[in-house]
Amino acid sequence: MTDRRALRRGLLLLGLAAVAGVLAGTVAVYVSGSGNGNDAALAVNCAGALAAANRAAPLATGEIAAFRVADKPEDLDDLVFKAADGSDSGLAAFKGRTVLLNLWATWCVPCRAEMPALDRLQAEMGGAGFTVAAVNVDVTNPDHAHAFLAEIGVKNLAFYSDPSLGVFNALKSRGLAIGLPTTLLVDGKGCKIGIVEGPVEWDSADAKALIRATQPG
Repeated sequence: MTDRRALRRGLLLLGLAAVAGVLAGTVAVYVSGSGNGNDAALAVNCAGALAAANRAAPLATGEIAAFRVADKPEDLDDLVFKAADGSDSGLAAFKGRTVLLNLWATWCVPCRAEMPALDRLQAEMGGAGFTVAAVNVDVTNPDHAHAFLAEIGVKNLAFYSDPSLGVFNALKSRGLAIGLPTTLLVDGKGCKIGIVEGPVEWDSADAKALIRATQPG
């Protein structure tokens, strides 16, 4: 009798193990399938940005030599910051436009140095298909940023801010920001075309040629 009970118990445990194995396999297949689906959707969404990156790559020379083009699909559409009136804004607000997203602070000397060039770039190229979004990340006294921009005569850049450092920290967590200034070129679907860490003469012929090469059509 004892042997029979032991045998039944062994068969029961074996059956449970088999069921667990089947369930684990099902979950693994489901998770793997879900991941592949997300990856496929990301690849489709960001295909245009990668094509733009390929067009930009040979033009990353001279004043824009530090520009690193994207080598994989990366969606940045979830980045959010504040508009001048304090309302929520972000990359999603620029659907259909290529965006040069620049993170800067008044205490960052290289940031201050490149701001006039960003203003001139916006004056020349800003419009329905392209815009510069310079996001100030000063965490104290936002009036300093307004005063600085007025002092240097910035007239064409809209004011955006992120005193919570949410954008910088989000980019840092993805390995895309280690300091200021950090500037990303993003396509109209919110996908990364490329990135520069450090100051650039953004109104130089080199920079403008690279940006124009990324424009659709």
